[in-house]
Amino acid sequence: MKRRTIAARLAGLAGFWAAVLAFATVTAAQVTPAQGYVPPDDKPSVKIGGTTFIDYTYTDSPKGKDANGNEINPNSFNITRAYINVTGQVHHLLSFRITPDITRDTDAAGSLAGSLVVRLKYGFGQFNMDEWTTKGTWIRLGLQQTPYIDYAEGIYRYRFQSAIEVDRDGFLTSSDLGLSGHYNFPENYGDVHIGFYNGEGYSKAEANDQKGFQVRAAFRPFPSVQVAKGWRIAGYYNADHVAHDQKRNRWLADTTFEYQYVNVGFSYIWGENQAAPGAPTVTATGLSVWANPRTSFGLEALIRYDEYKANKDLDPKKKRVIAGIAWWFNFGHGITAALMADYDDEKFSNYSPAVPNNRKYGLHTLLNF
Repeated sequence: MKRRTIAARLAGLAGFWAAVLAFATVTAAQVTPAQGYVPPDDKPSVKIGGTTFIDYTYTDSPKGKDANGNEINPNSFNITRAYINVTGQVHHLLSFRITPDITRDTDAAGSLAGSLVVRLKYGFGQFNMDEWTTKGTWIRLGLQQTPYIDYAEGIYRYRFQSAIEVDRDGFLTSSDLGLSGHYNFPENYGDVHIGFYNGEGYSKAEANDQKGFQVRAAFRPFPSVQVAKGWRIAGYYNADHVAHDQKRNRWLADTTFEYQYVNVGFSYIWGENQAAPGAPTVTATGLSVWANPRTSFGLEALIRYDEYKANKDLDPKKKRVIAGIAWWFNFGHGITAALMADYDDEKFSNYSPAVPNNRKYGLHTLLNF
């Protein structure tokens, strides 16, 4: 049964891309010399950029203790993300990305515990299909973005404050090893991203013989209407197993609206989890609603509310409120920079034993170039 399921998924993915290639062939055949032709640039190129998230965070609750046992409010300067992005092309049909990621080593038993260490976040090759079909259509192989989180963070610009709910509460991972394909619908009606991944995420090695099938499709109902073109509806599905007969499935519904003076979004996710092979299925749920009022001169606000239940049939629930004011600098030349003061409060209700609230104040920075 397991082999038939995997074979069916592979056949489905192959069928999808066979259809795309067939369409591409027809499209290419329609180009004639009379229409003019500009040869593609096949000169190899490499670009280097970077991304850093640096913050100062003050923890109001829970309080901690120092080395002498004194009660304190923990506070620290942190680097929560530091990327070096190496991107380029070896041919107009073949591009690549290599992104080392700096993270804190939290292995208490290791000799590097507490150190900032380097790991690989992205490392993939990409076959570009723009000349045969719609721009932005490609196939990727390697360590790459998964379909939903990369899409969502392209709209929600505040990853430098904290991850979106589905990532922060452990439903999904932002990067994984696998094979995927992306297709943009004509006339800006939306896109679809389909792939097979290890399922363990970029921070873990593959632990079994199971592979995760992921698909996200997004649709713009009114792409040619000036105000309404910013509205998108998206759906996502992840079929995976921790081990044979041990489910790890995810469903997600998402809607967002982007406009000159405000971005808003809502997402709801539910996931099936089994603690052991053949064990009863437990359904976890999460939701997030956020608004990002904006000005034309760089001042913005963020208001966000999240909920999470590890088991929808039990009472324990986590609620999160985030509020902040940000200033986005206009440096131009491909540089993005922002400074944000924010409040982040997590409340845990009906947990046994009781879990204290997690309340923090922060000053967050973003630099991307």
